[in-house]
Amino acid sequence: MISRRIIRIKVLQVLYAFYTSPDKSINNTEKELFFSFQKTFDLYHYLLDLVIEMSKHAESVIDLRKKKHFPTADDLNPNVRFVNNALIHQLKNNQELQKQLERSKLSWNDEPELVKKLYTAMVSSDFFINYMKAEENNYQADRKFIEKLFVEVILQSEDLFMLLEEQSIYWNDDVEFVVSMIIKTFKKFKEYTREDQSLMPMFKDSEDHQFAKDLYRKTILNHDELKKVVEDHTFNWDVERIAFIDKLILELSICEFLYFPSIPTKVSLNEYIELSKYYSTRKSSNFINGVLDKALKDLKKENKILKAGRGLIGEDKAE
Repeated sequence: MISRRIIRIKVLQVLYAFYTSPDKSINNTEKELFFSFQKTFDLYHYLLDLVIEMSKHAESVIDLRKKKHFPTADDLNPNVRFVNNALIHQLKNNQELQKQLERSKLSWNDEPELVKKLYTAMVSSDFFINYMKAEENNYQADRKFIEKLFVEVILQSEDLFMLLEEQSIYWNDDVEFVVSMIIKTFKKFKEYTREDQSLMPMFKDSEDHQFAKDLYRKTILNHDELKKVVEDHTFNWDVERIAFIDKLILELSICEFLYFPSIPTKVSLNEYIELSKYYSTRKSSNFINGVLDKALKDLKKENKILKAGRGLIGEDKAE
């Protein structure tokens, strides 16, 4: 579930904390790094549970309308398509989801106002109105509706973002990514999916888990060498005036060039240029692109770039 881009982002954030904090313990900050991955994983399950809570709220609205002193025909015979949504029913009964929610102790029970606001936004949307009155009534339509609910209501809620920021500093930049992982998860669900359907693991495989640890440790342990490569290729700049976050992005990228033989240099280059667009100044991506391009050419001339296997993809031996 945790993509390599998210790994790079989290490593960058923890490195920034490491170098700007009095505590220079590699072990402690590495624990914080993996704690941040766990929090992203928790958010994945927490947001899956949110649509279940919205369904429960819809059930309570239906019950209240039935108990009115003078209920209308619609109150007594409500449209229950949303509360009977097949995908939500599968999530309610999913063993892994319930186990993870119990482990994390995360619940929406104390946030009824947010659930109500999201429900109100949903029922006023065109896609909800069309869903409730559509003649087509099958599993695919149910799943498509929940995907739209995440993208068009949950992901657009400023109230949700504010609440999540209050609950955890680790969730500030995670919501959009987590929703994309939730949509991918739904592709695994079928009409016949049972309670033991697996959700996404925290890491795709042990290789990604090791990549996170190695990227963090190798960047710190080789800091002096990486710093020198950066300085050698920014000699026309006042190094002291280069944004600190830019220096870290450069060091991380050069670390991948030098110490990760299975990762193509073009992948590292593109990933860190993209990352700089979100975590540094407006002009940083062009600056970082220029520095890394020069550094990569020189490191290749010095035969310091040793790629193998998948790392050879896109490499031009003539360079």
